Amino acid sequence: MKAFVLKSGGTSFDDIQQVEQDKPEAGPGEILVKMKAASLNFRDLGIIVGKYFGGPVQRDTVLLSDGAGKVEAVGEGVTRFKPGDRIAGTFFQDLADGPANPMVNPALGHSADGVLCEYKVFKEGDAVAIPQNLSYEEGACLPCAALTAWHAMMEAGKPVQESDTVLLLGTGGVSMFGLQFARAVGAKVIITSSSDDKLAKAEAMGATGLVNYKDHPDWEQEVRKLTDGKGVDCVVEVGGVGTINKSMECLALGGKIGMIGVLAGPDGECNPRNLMMTGSAIHGIFVGNRRMFEEMNKAIEVNDIHPVIDKVFDFDDTLEAIKHFKSQAHLGKVVINIG
Repeated sequence: MKAFVLKSGGTSFDDIQQVEQDKPEAGPGEILVKMKAASLNFRDLGIIVGKYFGGPVQRDTVLLSDGAGKVEAVGEGVTRFKPGDRIAGTFFQDLADGPANPMVNPALGHSADGVLCEYKVFKEGDAVAIPQNLSYEEGACLPCAALTAWHAMMEAGKPVQESDTVLLLGTGGVSMFGLQFARAVGAKVIITSSSDDKLAKAEAMGATGLVNYKDHPDWEQEVRKLTDGKGVDCVVEVGGVGTINKSMECLALGGKIGMIGVLAGPDGECNPRNLMMTGSAIHGIFVGNRRMFEEMNKAIEVNDIHPVIDKVFDFDDTLEAIKHFKSQAHLGKVVINIG
């Protein structure tokens, strides 16, 4: 079978290779999946350049955490799935519930081989059925980006509800899912971007507050104006320390921040005073567990939510897909059709 791997110790795009591997077989408690599609996350760029947690990969590693496919065969004792079922793998392995421990729960595409391959074996507990209303390409968008947004908004602290206002930073995969989940419960959405075109697309999806942070470097002030000074109830914080102080200044009384990413870089100011003044909280979000994934999928089906896909690339054009993703020209998810 074909697979895309990052070579051991790899730190650049030049270290990505398409290779031939033996087709795996399902052992006891395992399922063999014909992978149909995979999607990219910001995390994947960090892995490729050797700057993800733990540094460069220590062995040739199949890339990407997010993928969906069709069960081709099941091993002895499998009860959760049967041949023909449509599934997505879970980001963390061996994590049915509770918080992740990276020392115990390997993550696909880094500490465990990922999904950018024609066939993949999963333990039956490390997969979920994809929502019936989604295609394989859409289902491949869920394991990391969608679940991260769901965890931040619906699992950590008080779940977002109709009376709330949610602040989303940027228009990447996590933020687009955040917009869809917020609108599904009737919450208001404020979103930031450096692109007026992307803001217009977010507005068409239901965002009512639009802030171009290039035009408004002090975007936290614009957010407070848009809420008549009240602030927001939830921030899906993908920027990290580079934006966290501004995010804290956007919070309403009793608000929360789902702390997710590092898109704004490693430098910045973090003064927790505003948390004390508003009685707010910061929740560390590291994707999520299988139970959360299954709860999210129910909501996706009930509300007929469809992931926002920017562009789909063929499997052999994987490097072009990664370059397009790295350019940040996309809105939503970049998907690879494995076949």
